[in-house]
Amino acid sequence: MADKEMVLLDTTPEGVATVTLNRPDLHNAMNDEMIERLGDIFDDLGKQDGVRLVLLQGAGKSFSAGADLNWMRRAADFTEEENYEDAAALGHMLRALHQMPKPTVALLHGSAYAGGIGLLAACDIAVAVRDIQFSLTEVRLGLIPAVISPYVIAAIGARNARRYILTAERFNAVEAHRIGLVHELVADHAGLMAARDRLIRDFMAAAPGAVAAAKALIGDVAGQPIDSALILDTARRIADRRASDEGKEGLQAFLDKRKPNWVEGG
Repeated sequence: MADKEMVLLDTTPEGVATVTLNRPDLHNAMNDEMIERLGDIFDDLGKQDGVRLVLLQGAGKSFSAGADLNWMRRAADFTEEENYEDAAALGHMLRALHQMPKPTVALLHGSAYAGGIGLLAACDIAVAVRDIQFSLTEVRLGLIPAVISPYVIAAIGARNARRYILTAERFNAVEAHRIGLVHELVADHAGLMAARDRLIRDFMAAAPGAVAAAKALIGDVAGQPIDSALILDTARRIADRRASDEGKEGLQAFLDKRKPNWVEGG
């Protein structure tokens, strides 16, 4: 399979980009080529003004089984420096996904293991079919989920991470929802597509610049002490948005009882 076919990208005229992991015969296991391709796509989507929402999904029976075994076999013969560079590429890809100034939604089915959990945890929203299975399998291979850990721990907390990273046990969608790994559970594929369509409508009603600013706000405020510096920073942010073209348009549209100009038909 050609490198470019490992990941499919489709973008609608409205600005909804769908990224599909496309190695269904290998349950969308990732190798270095796939990771590089994903990193390039996420970097590019983040810079495109016309893109308003990014969806991430897997082709075939699974979302992602994590790392490709053939890639791992090759990595066993890498030097320490080669292994470092290899892991750093995964880290750069996940950061590009996590810090993308566009909202990101993972649509999950089948299974999500190891690095696949890293991908979904790096997204803003995760929706899963109820029969999906999850596992952070690394310690059973003598490894650790180091590169994905910042996103996984941010999603489920250190206490839950201690259980599921240290045991590598499987857990189901109900448990994933309970610990915060996924936001919403649906019954089947039709439910997943219905949730997708609802989220598309929600994001298309939101001002794209405000969404990007709100996403940056969350990242910058989370975990910070509520001190004078934070109070002044947040005051400056809302002042900037009030003075922005979007802020003015949104308020005027509300007063005029019409749709703002970023909504189709506004």
